[in-house]
Amino acid sequence: MASPKHSFRFGISEILLIIFILFSGSMLAFHSGGFVINFKTVGFTVFSYLQKGVSTVTSGISDTFNAVHELSRLREENKELTERLKNYELMQRANSDIKKENERLKEQLDFSETFQEKNYPAKIISRNPDSLYSAFTINKGSTNGIKKGLPVLAVQSGIVGLAGKVVSVGATTSLVMPVYDSKCSVSARIQKTRDIGLVTGQGSIDNPLDMTYIRKKILNELQIGDLVVTSGMGENYIGDIPIGSISEIKVLDYDSSLSIKVTPVIDFSRLEMVIVSEKIVPNQNSAFQNISSN
Repeated sequence: MASPKHSFRFGISEILLIIFILFSGSMLAFHSGGFVINFKTVGFTVFSYLQKGVSTVTSGISDTFNAVHELSRLREENKELTERLKNYELMQRANSDIKKENERLKEQLDFSETFQEKNYPAKIISRNPDSLYSAFTINKGSTNGIKKGLPVLAVQSGIVGLAGKVVSVGATTSLVMPVYDSKCSVSARIQKTRDIGLVTGQGSIDNPLDMTYIRKKILNELQIGDLVVTSGMGENYIGDIPIGSISEIKVLDYDSSLSIKVTPVIDFSRLEMVIVSEKIVPNQNSAFQNISSN
């Protein structure tokens, strides 16, 4: 036999009792102060959260503007520093160029001091455009003591050589005909054998000089690299100034003389400074005498 099921249902009286108990408890809590809502504290808390949020947003916007301003400032500083670096590099290059120029001038002046008489250091200021490198102009003229026909020397890397001779003189400038000009002929001798010949230019800076009137019978005494110097005879050139070195020797059946090619000791493509000199005898310790004795 099945046992009967009991069900519990809230009646009106029970519900009213529960409501009364909750109401009584609430009143008792309010009366005792244990359940008092501090609306000022609640409002402050809510306002604090709102203020914090606004502050965060404002701070973010301010940081963004500051970052943009800082980036702009850094760009300006970078631009300024870049310009300073360029100026510094230009200044360094200028200082390097000045240093090299001073070294070249010192080389020329040290050499010019070895002479007993007058000499005139000069700078090449232009080259003849009508015939490439066939003549060049220097910044010294008659007011400086330059005269037509004076020899022009040059010093490169401690090596002294004949550059040419003065062919025209102005008040403050002079025209120099280089030794490689086809119209330039120089009485010269082979330093080792002391045989005299004639050195003539071929009209181009790239072509070697020609030396003629050297006897065939001394062929076995000659070698490639032998130095050719000025003879100092019959002209205004100083004796024993290096002109160049022998680069080729040919025996021509139809000629009683050897055909000799001479490479100048001066690199005319790099020539900037020269020395115009009187016809004198240099000091015994002069640079070109030291070279001639080697």
